Amino acid sequence: MTVIIAHDVPDAIRGILKRWFIEPRPNVFVGTINRRTREKTLAYIRRNAEGVALLVISSDPNCQGFKIESWGEVRRKDVRKSGLWLLAEEWIEEANIPF
Repeated sequence: MTVIIAHDVPDAIRGILKRWFIEPRPNVFVGTINRRTREKTLAYIRRNAEGVALLVISSDPNCQGFKIESWGEVRRKDVRKSGLWLLAEEWIEEANIPF
């Protein structure tokens, strides 16, 4: 299973995503595709759509059963802590944390 949340996606890229995914809400794509097809589709989008922001949640053989990846300027940052994937709403760099 793969879920893609896209921001600032041109219509041509939305059309490509609709080949393999359904779009239950605007710019939210859900589908069950194999890893190779997912990686090739995402590589094509990164090459041909400048300024697009993607948050991708896909199946993975780990304890949670999924992994999170992001490209571009997304609002939430994907973080892996102690082997678990988390989404941070607000991110403060460790160097800037007040004591």
